[in-house]
Amino acid sequence: MNKKYETLFEKVTLKNGVELKNKFALGPMTHISSHDDGTISEAELEYMRLRSKDVGLSISAASNVTDLGKAFPGQPSVVRDTDIEGLTRLADVMKENGAKAILQIHHGGAQAIPRLTPGSDSAGPSPITIQSFDETEPHDVREITEEEVHETIKAFGKATRRAAEAGFDGVEIHGANRYLIHQFVSPHFNKRTDEWGKDPYKFAMEVIDAVTKAKEQHANDDFIIGYRFSPEEKESPGITMEITEELIGKLIEKPLDYLHVSLSEVHSKTREGKYADTERVELIHKWIGGHIPLVGVGSVFTADQALRAIEEGNMEMIALGRVMLLDYNFISKIEEGREDEIFEYFDRDREDKYNLPELLWKQLDNGVYPMPKK
Repeated sequence: MNKKYETLFEKVTLKNGVELKNKFALGPMTHISSHDDGTISEAELEYMRLRSKDVGLSISAASNVTDLGKAFPGQPSVVRDTDIEGLTRLADVMKENGAKAILQIHHGGAQAIPRLTPGSDSAGPSPITIQSFDETEPHDVREITEEEVHETIKAFGKATRRAAEAGFDGVEIHGANRYLIHQFVSPHFNKRTDEWGKDPYKFAMEVIDAVTKAKEQHANDDFIIGYRFSPEEKESPGITMEITEELIGKLIEKPLDYLHVSLSEVHSKTREGKYADTERVELIHKWIGGHIPLVGVGSVFTADQALRAIEEGNMEMIALGRVMLLDYNFISKIEEGREDEIFEYFDRDREDKYNLPELLWKQLDNGVYPMPKK
């Protein structure tokens, strides 16, 4: 290994004392490869086995906690106890080479796709019309009821219990990317006048509490709880860095073991407000104040980009997303001094199709995920 990359392979200790073997995480990526009923497929297992083998922390694709929350075709489910058998196999392949296996638990909220949900339904904090994932037309969203809010909070707890029973090392609460938890925080999505609107952080905090309680009842102290969030929205009103500052102040008071900021570009800058033109990760890391490790992510396609992200000191780990679709040996190539052999570009003529499930390959070929091209 080139000595300059040694820092990427230093161990990381999470808030609960669990040690990770290096500073790399596998970012959660939508693979659309589970069976239609949400159970785990063979293609999905091989995909996750290959991409988990070298990271310290492996995070699964977003897994829906209720049928109403299903936001992708081929999305894995953690809704029922019958899902545990397949999830156990998934956890096993993710942990095969020493990674800690994390199940990302998720509810699509307004972005749940009606054709995939019971009764062709979609519910978010407030009524809205929105176009999601692979839809060709927008769909109408109703307001989620008070009873459903409480049921959903409980569902996150039940999903945590199932993750523990399946052998996962932890869960990541998906509070990012304009899905349900994010929607409650966002003034763009949440226009309620009840308690869930007057305190836009209440839903997220109660989900964290439900997950924490499930850990206490069904797992040990080493069970990891992470939380993913998106720091800024393009809409006005929407989530601003000032709102994110307040959110982080609440998150660091919770028994979370890491935070994971969702960014399309790891060095992206704040759009507007008093923090305009400052890197988001710089602000977030400062606000965390050393209380919890931060995982960054966004458009890292080379060894030097990964190194820069860590060496600038604004995150403890770097998550790899799209580059792991292109090259699941990204980390081992750095470790073996072959970083110049990393596949940094998408080439639709590659015969091996990057060892991706067929449906995911088609997504890349259709340009769904922005990629450097050959």
